[in-house]
Amino acid sequence: MLHPLQQLILDRASTTPDALYLSQPIDREWITWSWAQAVDEAQRVAAMLLAEGFEPGDRIGLISKNCAHWIIADMAMILSGLVSVPIYPTANASTIRGILEHSGCRAVFIGKLEHPDEQRTGIPDEVLTIAMPYPGVAGDRDWNDWIETAGPAFQPVPRADDDLATLLYTSGSTGEPKGAMHSYGNFLFVGKALGEAVGVRDGDRVLSYLPLSHCTERAYVEAASFHGGTTLYFVETLDTFMDDLAHARPTLFGSVPRLWKKFQLGVLEKLPQEKLDRLLRIPFVNGLIRRKVKKGLGIERADWFASGSAPIAPALLEWWDRLGVTICEGWGMTETFAYGTQIGRGETPRFGSISRALPEVELRTSDDGELLIRCPCLMQGYYKADEATQASFVDGWFRTGDRAAIDSEGWVRITGRLKEVFKTTKGKYIAPVPIESLLARNAMIEMACVLGDGRDQPIALIQLPEHGGVPLREVRTQLVETLDAVNAELEPHERLERLIVIREHWTVDNDLLTPTLKIRRPQIEARYRDAVAESSGRVFIAGDHDHH
Repeated sequence: MLHPLQQLILDRASTTPDALYLSQPIDREWITWSWAQAVDEAQRVAAMLLAEGFEPGDRIGLISKNCAHWIIADMAMILSGLVSVPIYPTANASTIRGILEHSGCRAVFIGKLEHPDEQRTGIPDEVLTIAMPYPGVAGDRDWNDWIETAGPAFQPVPRADDDLATLLYTSGSTGEPKGAMHSYGNFLFVGKALGEAVGVRDGDRVLSYLPLSHCTERAYVEAASFHGGTTLYFVETLDTFMDDLAHARPTLFGSVPRLWKKFQLGVLEKLPQEKLDRLLRIPFVNGLIRRKVKKGLGIERADWFASGSAPIAPALLEWWDRLGVTICEGWGMTETFAYGTQIGRGETPRFGSISRALPEVELRTSDDGELLIRCPCLMQGYYKADEATQASFVDGWFRTGDRAAIDSEGWVRITGRLKEVFKTTKGKYIAPVPIESLLARNAMIEMACVLGDGRDQPIALIQLPEHGGVPLREVRTQLVETLDAVNAELEPHERLERLIVIREHWTVDNDLLTPTLKIRRPQIEARYRDAVAESSGRVFIAGDHDHH
């Protein structure tokens, strides 16, 4: 018998055959697939995978920026009983090789990549490459040839609930990526439960631009689309992002803190804060400004906004809320298929909280404040890593590594990662995230990383926007004021000794951010050790030369 997840995909093609499912820009032209077309193409790719001799349970890699063919390839693997192994499109050659070899992939789909020549060197020779039909993508097999060669007749390969569907590798913010094993049952559950909890409706439009290789996009966008009948739009390049967002005009829109911050800076560039405040205080103009800002971003039709993947500063949430963009912060992990906490359409968030547990999720905290979770879509374990699997569970509860507090109404607050807490020379323990959140009240601070292990007092490394255009003297004055204001709210042992402005930008390419744009603390700390040692005064602007 077919698994309900497989049946769900086939049913979409028969119950809503003409509904628009995928919309992909190629050379600035929008190519679209109805459900019937997308499922037909997926079945043809599935037929060719089986014709190549792949058998149910074989692992197949998938490395590409988000695109329509990513979704179709994934559906093909679900229908043919193969195990998908998504890899971040920003991964370097050694990470790609590590994941392909660890998972035992026999083939890999290749699509649009950031640095294709360098990344291709990470694919072992014996792994079959299947090229998606994008300019400049080559492989042993060609997608369009496959579609033409395959007959429309295809028999899906039946799978059971606990058969492995996908290996989700963690983004490796702490050490080597681990492959979380997720079953067909998990994939089915998470799409249905999230769609219902958020309130996804047929006809909803979503822009898919955060990596599909990450659990959040895979669950909220792809898995939920099988149930909710959403139309998925994609982005052609980073440069066309705003145009593509305006074209999609999404009704549901999620992002990550780093991008919510960038969108904010974009608004403030056109409308400085003082002027914005003044206009928002005028009753009649208030609504006009809100509409103008939303329309400028292409999100005027959205009625549900979300943020996840890293902590977001309450000050940033409050700023957006004044513009009528009320962001719900959710939380989940690779190990729970992104399922954990969130609220749906029409519910009012509490800023500073990651919302409440989703249906069928049980949460509690351990004696040392660690958040523990049980839910129906918990991973089956880490692939080929029994010790790591055993260490991450206690009495059937998964240990999240996050420090949290849950109030009497079930709202959850996370205060940081257990591993991130550091100890000063005064023997005091400090969690960096709450301090970073306070610094973020200054819109000029794009990112902050608070360090202090083995120091008398903590310090903060900060990033300013690339095109600030504010004179250095004024920057320094503003930062001193921010430092005083933040320190006034902290306990004596938490107070920041100084702010160090780092000119070099933290990116995925220089390994200072994870693929989901979280800061990599150990790497940042190691890279700027010299800058920290050389620093003095209350605000120090590190030299333009690189520090290693």
